[in-house]
Amino acid sequence: MTIPEQISAALQYIGSKYPHQPEIGIVLGSGLGNFSKELYTDISIPYEEIPHFPVATVAGHQGKLIFGTVNGRRVVAMSGRFHFYEGYSPAEVIFPIRVLKALGIHTLLVSNAAGGVNSEFKVGELMIITDHISMAIVNPLVGKNLDELGPRFPDMSQPYSRELIQKATGIADELGIRIKHGVYFGVTGPTFETRAEYRMIKILGADAVGMSTVQEVIAACHMGLKVFAISVITDLGIREEDNIITHQEVLEAAMASEPLLTSILTGLIAVC
Repeated sequence: MTIPEQISAALQYIGSKYPHQPEIGIVLGSGLGNFSKELYTDISIPYEEIPHFPVATVAGHQGKLIFGTVNGRRVVAMSGRFHFYEGYSPAEVIFPIRVLKALGIHTLLVSNAAGGVNSEFKVGELMIITDHISMAIVNPLVGKNLDELGPRFPDMSQPYSRELIQKATGIADELGIRIKHGVYFGVTGPTFETRAEYRMIKILGADAVGMSTVQEVIAACHMGLKVFAISVITDLGIREEDNIITHQEVLEAAMASEPLLTSILTGLIAVC
């Protein structure tokens, strides 16, 4: 079965459960699944019920599509995402993003937990992603291009919408939320970076590093979606003391900052 046929099968099943067209898609990262409580939920569909959907295997990822409204806008939220390090192919990682586009969304909002590389960052701060570096991940568009989805050589000079960045920054200012802006460096994981790798990533111009988002954003840009992404800085890679990071530490930091992230995303949904 071809990818378009797989998308069609997933779309047909979802349509049998939820007849409305969402405007905005949201990807919730590690420890950020409670954002779904802000939705006026119409229906939740477990990933395992949707044809050809992968299944989330990482702690902190609930594994369901949630359809509902936020500030009067129809949204669909991915409560849990998929990662290359779980053993999924890049095509499987981005399959849900393709399905969200087929459902009718025009905007994708992405969140993640990331390690701070910029020495001025603190744990718990939020960083709006202004650009990314993708050289350390496998590009999900490698292989035969699906012309019906997007061009063979999509432009990536502005993957993150400047308009949405400006609006989100204004919302954070109004709410008194301290916000950072920076470049996200995508890696495959699942290991956290070595000290030398953190230094290299910083030298290359990144402010934060993480194991998700980049492949999703590439797919979204390929299909012409408007994209906004934001990271919770859950740990600091460059520090003097013992550089031991655990997934539990990441989840706890993400959950602690989730109310701030939720405030920004709900405000942005109203104006995007």
